[in-house]
This record gives sequence, structure tokens and C-alpha cells, in this order.
Amino acid sequence: MKAWRVHENGAPADVLRLDDVPDPRPGPGELLVRVDAGAPNFPDVLLCAGMYQERPPLPFTPGLEVAGTVVEAGEGAGFERGDRVLGGPPLPGGGLAELAVLPAAGAFRVPDGMPAADAAALMITYQTAYVGLHRRAALRAGETLLVHAGAGGVGSAAIQVGLAAGARVIATAGGPEKVRVCRELGAHEVLDYRADGDLPKRVKELTGGRGADVIWDPVGGDVFEASRRCVAFEGRLVVVGFAGGRIPEVPAGHVLVKNYSVVGVHWGLYRKENPAVIADAHEALLRLYGQGAIRPLVSEQLPLSAAPDALTRLATRATVGKIVLLPNG
Repeated sequence: MKAWRVHENGAPADVLRLDDVPDPRPGPGELLVRVDAGAPNFPDVLLCAGMYQERPPLPFTPGLEVAGTVVEAGEGAGFERGDRVLGGPPLPGGGLAELAVLPAAGAFRVPDGMPAADAAALMITYQTAYVGLHRRAALRAGETLLVHAGAGGVGSAAIQVGLAAGARVIATAGGPEKVRVCRELGAHEVLDYRADGDLPKRVKELTGGRGADVIWDPVGGDVFEASRRCVAFEGRLVVVGFAGGRIPEVPAGHVLVKNYSVVGVHWGLYRKENPAVIADAHEALLRLYGQGAIRPLVSEQLPLSAAPDALTRLATRATVGKIVLLPNG
């Protein structure tokens, strides 16, 4: 099969090579799947650079989520050839390939009628949004949710999950096109951080001086600092990632004086510590999808050969929603 592999750490366009490698085989409790769709994520960029919390041995194939069709099921896997599934291939054998091996215990069935592109894009970003907003932030109907980078993959998911929970959603984005995307997703208010000046001031104006009850921050850096200035009394600031490049420091004195919480959501850790949370989130997301309350924002469907360019654009925040790669056409 063909698979993109990282032979040395660096920028995706510099270190990814499309190699011919032996087809993998599933062991007991594993599934060999033909990858119908794979959804690159920002952590894949960090993996290429050697900056992710997990550092697989070189060479390795990135790609943390795929939707595919079972080609072969290992003993005790509980699936059959032809079943459609989604899941996360464990590194070093990631999903930027024509075939991938999934642990059956962490694989989910894809409902009839759900396109492979939607299935692949429904996993990491939407589960992160659901677990982060419901379990970590305890978002309630009627509260104000501020979503940073609302036109991105995890931001667009948070907008939809927040709306489905009955929240009033304020989104931020950079430039008219991304502002338009957030409005089309249903955000009640959208702020252009390039044009709207003092964002904490604008959030305070939109909330009658109270601030946002829950703030979704996948950016970090200056965005985190701005978020601290507009979080409400007993608000929850959810740390999702650091796409802006700088990891901020949390001033304990400020947390105390303003009486708010800073919580993290590390989706991958739930697979190790409490996988039932992911299973419950998946079932909830399928219900919301079936109701039409959420639908992954898949902006592009590209061939597997486009993986380096897709990751490069993810690294520079030049994407909208999710890019999905189709290894088998």
C-alpha cells in the first residue's frame, strides 16, 4: 500500500514522503480497514515536527482519525468484513495511508447513509467539543459561549455543539470569509478579530457587561489573555490547544479574584483513562447528527497525494472547517 511517512522531524511539506510499504495485518481484537476518508488535524502537524506529547519512532505515518471499510477482522474483534467504521489508528501506523489497523475496542460503526467524509470529520473535533463543553465546562442552556477560531475544525464543531445545547454563541474569526462561515453555522454574533478592535470590550458590550460564561480557546497566547478579560463570574475558560504557537501562563491570582475556572480538554487522554466517556459522546453526537443539529463543515475533499499541502495549510490556519483526504478515490 501507499502511506505518507515522516522520516525526520520538521515541517510537513519537508519531511513527508509517500512510500510503498507492506500491507498491515490485524492481530486479535484489531481491524484492517480500507481508508475511505481521513481527516488531518493540527496535532498531525505537531507530530511531524516532533512537538506533540506523543513522539512515535521514525519513520511513522501520521493521521489520527479515519473512516473506512473493514477488510479483515482479527479474532474476537466483533466486526465483519464490509462493516463501515471510524476510529483512530494507533501510531506509528496512522491513517494517512490506503490501509490502517484500528483497535476494535475503540472503533465505532458508521450509520447507513452517513458519508465517509462526514464520519471521518465527526470524530476528534466533535468529540472534543462535546466532552469539553458538556463534561468539562458543564455548559447550560441560556449561557453565553464564546468560541475562538470559529471557522476552524474544532471551532466550527464547538459552535454547533453549543447551539445544540441551547447556548447563545459568540464566535471570533479572522477576515470576512471566515466571519461569513461562522454566521452560516448559526453563531448569534461574530467578531472579526482583525477589524473589531478590543475583543474583550466587544464581548462585554454584547453581554451587558457580564462576559462569556464559557470560553472555548484552541488558540492560546494573546487570545487566552484576552479571554481572561471577558470571562464572566463563575465562568469556565476551556483550554483546547495552542494553534497560535504560544502556551500562556495561568495567573492564579487573577483566577481567584475573578472567581472563574480554567479547565483543559485532552481528548486523547480519555481513550486511555476513561474510554466510556468517548463512547457516550459518540452516541450523543450520532443522535444530534440524526436530528440535523450538527453536520461537519467539510470544506474540501482531496486525494491522498494532497496530504502535505493540507497539513501545511492547517499549520498556517489557512483552512476552513475540515479538510478530508480520500485515499481510495
